[in-house]
Amino acid sequence: MADDSTSVFEAGQTGLVVRIPEAEPVVRAWRERLDPSAHDGIPAHVTVLFPFLDEGRVDALVHSALADLLGGHPPFDLQFEKCGRFPDVLYLVPEPDARLRQLTQAIADRWPEAPPYGGRFAEVVPHLTIAQGREGVATLEEIEADLAGGLPFTSHVSSVELMVHDGTEWQERASYALGERSGS
Repeated sequence: MADDSTSVFEAGQTGLVVRIPEAEPVVRAWRERLDPSAHDGIPAHVTVLFPFLDEGRVDALVHSALADLLGGHPPFDLQFEKCGRFPDVLYLVPEPDARLRQLTQAIADRWPEAPPYGGRFAEVVPHLTIAQGREGVATLEEIEADLAGGLPFTSHVSSVELMVHDGTEWQERASYALGERSGS
């Protein structure tokens, strides 16, 4: 979930992610080697919002508000056909990404004290991180060539997970179904 290899996750940090289990066979080996969040227990995912509220602030009212907010968004499919790059990051591109952006914006609007990535970026680009760090162009090209055999694939997104760092690793604390708003 972090976007640079110098990040250190802290106990009580939270994040909201969509799991992409279909990506695991394609990216697992590379993520285990080159993505710090994989070492800390985060599965293949696209981040919806990180960091979210500190764990101490996530009470029954926050859980209820998240369930209601996310329940108002329908499930959707994502296609992963290609890689993209940020400085020092190789990732899979989820397409179309409009629904992911809508989820991020809705949560950030509801909790403005938790802007995506702490407000570090002018634009949030949905992505599934494979490698972070200073791997060099040759390594990134090797990874891309290796991944080509596993692309494309589709993932159905029907929930958003709340992950909490316990000081050692990330744990799933709650799952919020999309399209299941109370009374809908």
